[in-house]
Amino acid sequence: MEIDYQNIKVIGFDADDTLWVNEPYFRNAENEFGKLLSQYETLNKIDQELFKMAIDNLSLYGYGIKAFTLSMVESALKLSDYNVSNKIIETILNIGKDMLNKPVELLDGVEDVLKTLSKKYRIILATKGDLLDQERKLEKSGLSQYFHHIEVLSDKQEANYSKLLNHLDIKPSEFLMIGNSLKSDVLPLVNIKAHAIHVPFHTTWIHEQVTEQETHGKAYKTIEALPEILKLLS
Repeated sequence: MEIDYQNIKVIGFDADDTLWVNEPYFRNAENEFGKLLSQYETLNKIDQELFKMAIDNLSLYGYGIKAFTLSMVESALKLSDYNVSNKIIETILNIGKDMLNKPVELLDGVEDVLKTLSKKYRIILATKGDLLDQERKLEKSGLSQYFHHIEVLSDKQEANYSKLLNHLDIKPSEFLMIGNSLKSDVLPLVNIKAHAIHVPFHTTWIHEQVTEQETHGKAYKTIEALPEILKLLS
């Protein structure tokens, strides 16, 4: 499917697992959590309970490491029938702190892509999660100089993007979003008549996965690695 990018004026980038590594840290934390609670339940049951708790808490806590840590604590209490030790709770909190202190590992070619595109387009960061944590990662990344605007969204649905484009005074047809999540970075944009490019990451949270039916007939491109974008926008 041929897509014309000639009218693009603003390019938005997702952050986690588009610019830098993120999701593997959550999977590692889940594995640690499973081992901690293995005396109470099977690993499969522990994974299921933690996922359900995280989803149930989204409307209260939102996305990010702090929300995930609170969900681990709540899940530990429930799975242990409130018999979990203070030591295990402390260990869970330390898992969360360790995640927050992870170094920022840029994906291949990220800075070259931003440096090149920022010469021709307005570049913005449009990500979701905890504000403080995302600000921390952006500062550690050394990439902030390339962004004209930074937006940490509570969620990435059509209404959130429409509000952002209105704030930027940009038409949907002039905006291109680039990200690893079809659910958050691609489909909402296509649905409001903006453009989107999908750059898959090898690990995707179950909550961000979509069905083939949801993507059928949608006008977007998928590329294997971020540097391929330069060929499309040259």
